[in-house]
Amino acid sequence: MKTAIFGGSFDPPHLGHIEIAKKALESGIDKIIIMPNYLNPLKHSFSAPPELRLKWLKEIFKDFKNVEVSDFEISQKKPVYSIETIEHFKPDYFIIGSDNLHTLDKWHRINDILKKVEFIVAKRGTVDKNLLSKYNIKKVLDVDIPISSTEIRNCKFEYLPKVIEKEIKEFYGQNCKN
Repeated sequence: MKTAIFGGSFDPPHLGHIEIAKKALESGIDKIIIMPNYLNPLKHSFSAPPELRLKWLKEIFKDFKNVEVSDFEISQKKPVYSIETIEHFKPDYFIIGSDNLHTLDKWHRINDILKKVEFIVAKRGTVDKNLLSKYNIKKVLDVDIPISSTEIRNCKFEYLPKVIEKEIKEFYGQNCKN
């Protein structure tokens, strides 16, 4: 059974995340573990609290066969390095967005990660082929949803899953100017 971890902040989750999970399953992955982090070790804060992001993800993926939402990192109440999650779950693959390619060299124990898993890159727009080559990444998923969590936090409320759309608009809309 081929398993992949799809980790991230999911601050907030959006239709692009759903599309990534669907495309990964279509590519031959048997099981995906969605892994929201408590706090990304490369960031200093989050907008939505971890428990709320976890709740949203569970709601979004509740009817997905072969997709599990894990609270492994959030339950530790601290930043967790990807290598710790990988060593705990022992997946075959680790799914990242193409924007993460530029920071892989900053990841804790990246060389150990590269020995333990194969990366799958979800691409939005263009992707740096030199970085794909540098990290020996062969699997790339084309994602046609032109949105990012940052844009949603900045009040661009498109591409939201219907099941959590109202909550996300209420939470992030507090900072929008009418």
